Parts: sequence; structure tokens; C-alpha cells
Amino acid sequence: MKHALLFLSIAFTSGCGPSVDLTKGVQVEVLSTGWLDAGVVDGKNKVVPALSFKLKNVSDQPLKTLQVNAVFRRVSRDEEWGSGFRTVAGSAGLAPGATSTVTIKADLGYTGTDSREEMLGHSQFVDAKVDLFAKYGSTQWARIAEFPISRQLVADAR
Repeated sequence: MKHALLFLSIAFTSGCGPSVDLTKGVQVEVLSTGWLDAGVVDGKNKVVPALSFKLKNVSDQPLKTLQVNAVFRRVSRDEEWGSGFRTVAGSAGLAPGATSTVTIKADLGYTGTDSREEMLGHSQFVDAKVDLFAKYGSTQWARIAEFPISRQLVADAR
């Protein structure tokens, strides 16, 4: 019985392949951070923090079902203010050396009667930052980057 369990254990782990440490296996290149025009809500202009980036697989393994999650926070607080989730590569995976461009925005942001440009310059405006997490397959989420959100308007890249 012990030999059968050992055999099953070896067979199961050898079929999974080596795992990739995403903190070293992916490279993040920021294309832009800033505040996206989210339209008019209840008669007020709305802007939300956004991040656009390229994700490159620098490992020697395909990253199947690669996902990213961006957690936005105000710089003066630790709690989550908003988040965005994207699937970067499905079951085919992101091949070694391949890149994917991703844009993620938060649902929450600022609203006001001022123009969007004036909102960014308001004395009570609080800057934001974003923590970027990634996972593939059944691995655990790994924090792969943190970026400040620039105090500028950006265009929706989607």
C-alpha cells in the first residue's frame, strides 16, 4: 500500500510541471497610470483610477489561465478603495517571451461638479496607488508590483 501511495504521489507531481514564481517570472511595464473619465453620475463628473501595462512572461514555462488583480488604495489609507480583475491568458496560456497589454480601472473614484481637470487639482483631492497581483492555474496570488496613480487624465485603452 505504501508503494502504491508513493507511486501516485510521484505520478501526480511529475504531471504538474515546475511552478513559476510570478514575482520573478513576469515582467510588468507600465504604459500609463492616471484618472479615467467615467462619465456623468447623478449629474456630476466622475473620474476613476486606472492602470495600463504590458505583462511579459520571462519564465521558461507557459502560464496557463494567467489572471491579474489590481487593488487601488488612497495613499493616506491602507484599506481597499476599488479593484479590477482581468484574465490575461486562458487555457492556452501566455507563452514564454510573450506579452499581453492590460488596462484595469476601479469602479470607485471621485465625483464633482468641477471639470475633470479641475477635480484633479482640487485641494481635497487625495492621490491613489495600485497594488498589482497575479496568479496562474491553481497557484496563490502573488504581489508583482505597486505603482502610484499619476494625477493626470488618461484615455480608455479598451
